Amino acid sequence: MLNKIKQMPGIVDADSSLILGKPELKVSIDRAKSADLGVNPADIAQSLRLLVGGDQVSTYNEGSEQYEVHIRADQGFRTYAEGIRLLNVPSTRLGSIGLDNIIKLQESSGPTQIERVSRQRQVMLTANLKPGFSQSTIIELLNKEVKSMNMPADYVTGLAGRTKELGKTMKGFVVAFLLSIIFMYIVLAAQFESFIHPVTVLLALPLSMPFAIFSLVLAGQSFNMFTALGLLVLFGMVKKNSILQIDHANGLRAKGMERHLALVQSSRDRLRPILMTTIAFVAGMTPLAISKGSGAGINRSTSVVVIGGQTLCLLLTLIVTPVAYSLFDDAVNSTIWGRIAASAAAIAASARRRTTAAVSSLFGTFGK
Repeated sequence: MLNKIKQMPGIVDADSSLILGKPELKVSIDRAKSADLGVNPADIAQSLRLLVGGDQVSTYNEGSEQYEVHIRADQGFRTYAEGIRLLNVPSTRLGSIGLDNIIKLQESSGPTQIERVSRQRQVMLTANLKPGFSQSTIIELLNKEVKSMNMPADYVTGLAGRTKELGKTMKGFVVAFLLSIIFMYIVLAAQFESFIHPVTVLLALPLSMPFAIFSLVLAGQSFNMFTALGLLVLFGMVKKNSILQIDHANGLRAKGMERHLALVQSSRDRLRPILMTTIAFVAGMTPLAISKGSGAGINRSTSVVVIGGQTLCLLLTLIVTPVAYSLFDDAVNSTIWGRIAASAAAIAASARRRTTAAVSSLFGTFGK
């Protein structure tokens, strides 16, 4: 896996926490013989840890100073296999017994350290990105390489560090995007007192996405969590143009103006406010886009998305909003929509009657 990572474009300083080649002695316990002699394998492990590795057994006080007292076997009995075999372990039958009677030592090599996560051994692969490469793109390539290796089922792979946090953040932003659309629809439906006009307004959101991504490509920026934050800001701002147009068109139609003329007049009347608010917003974000120094990369990632999406989407929404308004208005007045609306009204009326009856019955029961 490390070799595949090193060959990926945009990857530098790839390394692994697994370093092999450290000489070691493997201890194999004859469990049947140790059971006959009354030796517990746990006592063997504890004795080897104490005599070979050493451990603190007491403290020594001298004046105001306190010193730790450690114990372990003499160097000759802990650095060579012959000396380790001469060590004794406790036995319930014989009092103590030499290790050479119940163990076998085998010289081999192993890792310099063993890392674990949830008691499972792990190997950490680390790497850095070259400037100009997207972390999300590298993660996608890495996932493809992992799938192509067809590792056994007992091998588990996962992301860690900033890469893991990026994945969590992106999932959170997806939820935030969906919730923002739902809440915007609820607010707009209450404002316009219509279920259709909010859909016309929210059409600006998918239209702004390609322009936001295109602005990232032009600026040479990668998609990251700060870019996603910029998209949230863009979603909150880009729909204002449609709100101004539709609200004014509804007002003109309420005064008796024909729909087509109302749309044309509302676009003319609201063009200046739309341009003024857009220019003011873009001008306010421009210093962030051209900033330098500490944190400038974060500012650019957020501001480029907002500036590009807001500017490039401006002309398109001025055209799409009136067209969508006309199409949805025709659909509302069509026969099919009338049937759907009548069915929905009947279902709502039935639900109201049942709710009223249930509440009346409940309060009547309490009254008795």
